[in-house]
Amino acid sequence: MTIDPDKTALFLDKDLEMSTFAVRPEACPFFRFIEKKGYCSVHATRPGICRDYGCWRILILDSRGRRAGRIMESRHLSSDDPILLAIFAERSHLLEKLPDSDWDDAVIRMLRSAGYVVRT
Repeated sequence: MTIDPDKTALFLDKDLEMSTFAVRPEACPFFRFIEKKGYCSVHATRPGICRDYGCWRILILDSRGRRAGRIMESRHLSSDDPILLAIFAERSHLLEKLPDSDWDDAVIRMLRSAGYVVRT
């Protein structure tokens, strides 16, 4: 396992390291968090345990069981599915004021009503 060349500065930044672990004390020592985005500094050569880790709060599958998207971190949708992206863009702003557990429940209902299969 080696530090990704494009993430060496992130990994070596002591201020960033301290702020990452102040917010997420349980985080992996190779993880760095900047604003609302997390970075794995060893992603290219990460070990098997990391490759097996789901890294999502909500997994979204299409009607054929193929991965359509993931809700990661703090309400971030990661997807290449244009229909899913459109649904999320159109409706998710209506849920912004909900606490996380209620937001998750509302998003799950929204996605299931659109024909997606959801796993948590």
